[in-house]
Amino acid sequence: MPFDLSTIRQDTPGTEKRIHLNNAGSALMPTPVYQAVVDHLDLEMNMGGYEAHARALPAFERTYDAVAELINCDRSEVALMENATAGWMMAFHGLSLKKGDRILTAEAEYASNAITYLQAAKNKGIIIDVVPSDADGQLDTAALEEMLDDKVKLISISHIPTNGGLINPAAEIGKIARRYNIPYLLDACQSVGQIPIDVEEIGCDMMSATGRKYLRGPRGTGFLYIRCDFMNKLEPPFLDLHSARWTSTNAYKMRDDARRFENWEFNIAAVVGLGVAVDYFMNIGVQEASTRLCNLAATAREKLSALPNITVHDIGKNKGGMVTFSHKDLSSDDVKSMLARETINVSTSSTGSTRYDMERRSLENIVRASFHYYNSESELDAFLSSVSKL
Repeated sequence: MPFDLSTIRQDTPGTEKRIHLNNAGSALMPTPVYQAVVDHLDLEMNMGGYEAHARALPAFERTYDAVAELINCDRSEVALMENATAGWMMAFHGLSLKKGDRILTAEAEYASNAITYLQAAKNKGIIIDVVPSDADGQLDTAALEEMLDDKVKLISISHIPTNGGLINPAAEIGKIARRYNIPYLLDACQSVGQIPIDVEEIGCDMMSATGRKYLRGPRGTGFLYIRCDFMNKLEPPFLDLHSARWTSTNAYKMRDDARRFENWEFNIAAVVGLGVAVDYFMNIGVQEASTRLCNLAATAREKLSALPNITVHDIGKNKGGMVTFSHKDLSSDDVKSMLARETINVSTSSTGSTRYDMERRSLENIVRASFHYYNSESELDAFLSSVSKL
């Protein structure tokens, strides 16, 4: 359907009460998503959880198809997870990494991933190497290629980091990974729903994403993509009666599809809501939505840069919908609190969330305003006016 901001905002009741610029944390759900969740919970209350699941099976299964259509893969390559971290962990811990194996990651890597690398370094003896950034601030693909040797067993990066508008060159990294036959894990937690994602074009073997951010789905949802011809190179770190069958007293057989990375229990209402959220996003137009939110952020970046007490910290040749900045005299937490009194939601990002990058740029804490396609130009103006008056 044509992009209609008025209808989209009518579908988003939260926009009547506040200016929500914390979409990189958790976006406002549209009414159809909320209603799908509530309707299923009503079913569970009135007829029982298993019986409600049986009735909702077409909507539940539609979520696999919707995700597959969104990222251009087969439904058999999609595992539905309780969050992006769970999906990412299943992929990472499914690899048979051993002492001396090298992992290459980006300076803008997310804390949860880096902590997992450190745990693997402590327990398994793997080596973590951080690829330097280029002059624009994104991962330097030439440096990446120069760092490759036969000990590199994984390239693992965050597509869009948590601390700014940077978009790492995921597809160029994918070409290098394919050329040297190195497994490639992409954390797309911030990028799915913010920019168009095509796993065939990107060339990743594994990709994790969440439902609560730019897809506008319920919290506690996410998914994991595993390329079909890579699936048997991973061993799920745990199995149950959903991911495998007990075939004889001393044997089991894993599922043939990506659902081998799932487990039995699901929040069915949330999964149904995720499917509705993905369909809603695709119906309004993935490229149109992305272009709009990126343009809003670009305008905010330009206008904030002109304010005397504000420093904008976004880097990267290509930038998305997240804008980070700091005030000359006020702490980031103070800015967040003062904007909250104006019913403007923003968040902050600290060194501990993206340490490689933040330490490299001598940053400790910054304000993050993350725009979505449902934000209006008048909301942007009100936000800029409030910041200018701080």
